[in-house]
Amino acid sequence: MFTGIIEELGTVERIVRGGRSLQLTIAAKKVLEDVHLGDSISVSGVCLTVTTFTKTHFTADVMPETFTSTALAALTPGARVNLERAMAANGRFGGHFVSGHVDGVGHIVSKKHEENALYVTISYPEELSRYFLYKGSVALDGTSLTLFGVTDEGITVSLIPHTQDETILASKSVGDPVNIECDMLAKYVGSMLEKKEAPKRGITMDLLKENGYL
Repeated sequence: MFTGIIEELGTVERIVRGGRSLQLTIAAKKVLEDVHLGDSISVSGVCLTVTTFTKTHFTADVMPETFTSTALAALTPGARVNLERAMAANGRFGGHFVSGHVDGVGHIVSKKHEENALYVTISYPEELSRYFLYKGSVALDGTSLTLFGVTDEGITVSLIPHTQDETILASKSVGDPVNIECDMLAKYVGSMLEKKEAPKRGITMDLLKENGYL
């Protein structure tokens, strides 16, 4: 579990590519201060497991499911990534509940400066629309942000100067991919309502055939 409060920016040192998999080596400092093998680290919003580490970098594997459902496949050596360690039970909870399980990939539609804020609009997969709420929460590349605009074309967030400097979103360009994780509570509520509305279906011969059991 994460909070969406980014601890530091890491740099991708090395990528070993498979057909639909990756092995990432990422240079970091703060997130490695108390790291252990098997620890979870959010890499631009994706929960990955530490498989090896030193004082200056760590390695994590990206499996096919993560490869196809997140923007990690677009990384190149030298790319910057948002990093956050799993939430400590005795720490402050400054963001919102973030699982590190990406719901979809959007793309930056526009960027606009207004006073000290940077407004960024990002497209999103249509099936995620039910989870977005004006002034609700969203995690973009692992960063906990507030929604200031929700339309059919995209969601809009506003970045204060600190967020612009300490995360990767402000440095991205129009068209770049962004990992989107919807608010966890909204997803639970949506799932429960969906189950309540869905007609009850018993196990029938037709249902078994539909799913390839017969």
